[in-house]
Amino acid sequence: MEVSRCPQCGEIEVAIPQIEDLHRAIAHALLRKPTRLTPEEIQYLRTYLAWSGAELAAHMGTTPETVSRWEHGATPIGKTADRLLRLVVATRLPGSADVLETLRGITATERPQSIRLSLARAQAGSHAAFPVVTL
Repeated sequence: MEVSRCPQCGEIEVAIPQIEDLHRAIAHALLRKPTRLTPEEIQYLRTYLAWSGAELAAHMGTTPETVSRWEHGATPIGKTADRLLRLVVATRLPGSADVLETLRGITATERPQSIRLSLARAQAGSHAAFPVVTL
């Protein structure tokens, strides 16, 4: 931290270089926490993701009111929602919006649906180490 004092008014100013690195370190420390997230930690992670309460709710498949209850301590975050929030933070990468859209679509589906997979052996002489999977 860099601390400076204004020579005219005496006000103290604190600057934290590489603040994004500090925010990332705090977020990753919260991911490793062995107990459920507190209301303040949920709000921190939502802010870290640069999402509003409504955006977090949409991505997690819940309502903005539920997110508000989590952040104000009226309702503790559930185990599954806690894990999902940590997963979203852990996998936050530039260009990952398509992954988040997939998560949103999963929660919007009313009934589970199967996909059909087809496995085929790699052709003799090929370098494929695994069977070929097609959807």
